[in-house]
Amino acid sequence: MDTESNHSGYSHHSRGRQQRERRHDGQKSVNVTVGQPLLGEDSGRGEEDEEGQDDRWGETTTAVTSERSASFEDLAPVGTSRIPDTVKPNTWIMIGFYLSCALGLFAILTPPAFIVLPQVFWGSQLEPCGVVCEGLYISLAFKLLLLFLASWAVFLRPPRCDLPRLVEFHALLIVLLFFFLSSYWLFYGVRVLGPQEKNLLGVVEYAVSLVDALIFIHYLALILLELRQLQPFFYLKVMRSSDGEMRFYSLGTLSIQRAAMFVLENYYKDFPVFRPDPPVVRKRTRHNNHPQVYSVDGPNSSTVSQSQTLISTSTNYKERYYEEAEHARKVRRRKARLVMSVHDAFSQLKRLVQQDEEWKLPNTLHPREAAQSIFPLIAQSLQRYLRSTQQAHLHSMEGIIQHLTLCLTHRMSPQAFLEQYLHPGPPVQYPSNPYGVWTLVSEESVTSPLRSDLTFCLQCSDTQLLVTVCGIPFLKLSETFISPNSHRLIVSSKPETNL
Repeated sequence: MDTESNHSGYSHHSRGRQQRERRHDGQKSVNVTVGQPLLGEDSGRGEEDEEGQDDRWGETTTAVTSERSASFEDLAPVGTSRIPDTVKPNTWIMIGFYLSCALGLFAILTPPAFIVLPQVFWGSQLEPCGVVCEGLYISLAFKLLLLFLASWAVFLRPPRCDLPRLVEFHALLIVLLFFFLSSYWLFYGVRVLGPQEKNLLGVVEYAVSLVDALIFIHYLALILLELRQLQPFFYLKVMRSSDGEMRFYSLGTLSIQRAAMFVLENYYKDFPVFRPDPPVVRKRTRHNNHPQVYSVDGPNSSTVSQSQTLISTSTNYKERYYEEAEHARKVRRRKARLVMSVHDAFSQLKRLVQQDEEWKLPNTLHPREAAQSIFPLIAQSLQRYLRSTQQAHLHSMEGIIQHLTLCLTHRMSPQAFLEQYLHPGPPVQYPSNPYGVWTLVSEESVTSPLRSDLTFCLQCSDTQLLVTVCGIPFLKLSETFISPNSHRLIVSSKPETNL
């Protein structure tokens, strides 16, 4: 259905909704009127026409030009936003993760196996150990339970990154655990299974010693992988080459590849999303009329060329100044139009809900249907504002409707809806800005530890991060003692004298 104005359009929506509820098929379809292609489509007008429309937006605020009418089922696929699937780890990474888990599980099951095997092979021939073995059984069970819970909490994590080289401490701990278990099994096979040891107490104590050694290995892994990097020794200066945006981070002793992963994890939540400078669509010509420069030495003098160069440079920076001022004015104008249109749409929806409550209608609009009904009132102004601020590639029509539905569901204010578009956030906020594959460029080996005055780069398809490592300087704090008596004030009073 076509709407002639925002106020009349809302009454049409209300009547159309009641007619749709009486349909026998029960299907819901919301028709909207658009005056311009939505996000992701190219408009048929140029920037010049849009500037003229923006200059007269106050006169046409209540009018919505109807060029075509379509349903949201037809328009949604144009700009549908779907959260991109994260890059899955390759097969070798998952194989290494599962092998590490299998090795850890084998290490926890080894002590019970040491105790069970002699009882299976020589059950009646074993020497009973009485209360001592039973106490060791309880101690062994609780130690294994605590070791299992600690390993699950610290190490049982799926891989979140694909590093170019192995993490040296991970590999060291896995090799250490493998040789440790191999040596224990070798000793067990030679001294217990071979001669058929009948002393059960010695076997139980041997299994308890293995559990104690595993606890110490877990403690070593906790220090090397978690605690060693907590004390800061360096600070990183991260600069994005496209716009010069910088952030600073403090970091402990890590390898270059792990420091690069730390930088990327913070980049997606700390850096603002990159928005290129707006293209120059038109230039002012009133400043292009250069004054004539004459030289008394003749037309071939070098003074004339130098003067022309200075005038050209002066004119260029003036043109840039006026272009930036004009673009800022256009952004402010479109922002004001967007804010007013959103507030008007929310106000009309609020009045519609109040009318439904007064008329005691049994069925009310679903938040999704309400968002679809007021979206045409803000689509044109929102599209123009996003294009002028270089954010059109970050938002799609479906994403905007979902955000609007969320705001209406939780009864949020119009300013809460606008905050996402007026103040752009970090890259992790935008599903249409997927994570790319980064390349680490370093003059040194990526497994080398960080050192002062080290520089490396992180490159993606359209982004480059330059990371400079600087050591935290040695800080010396001195102490100065202030005596409490120095703060005391002595007041001496003299008796009054009669004159």
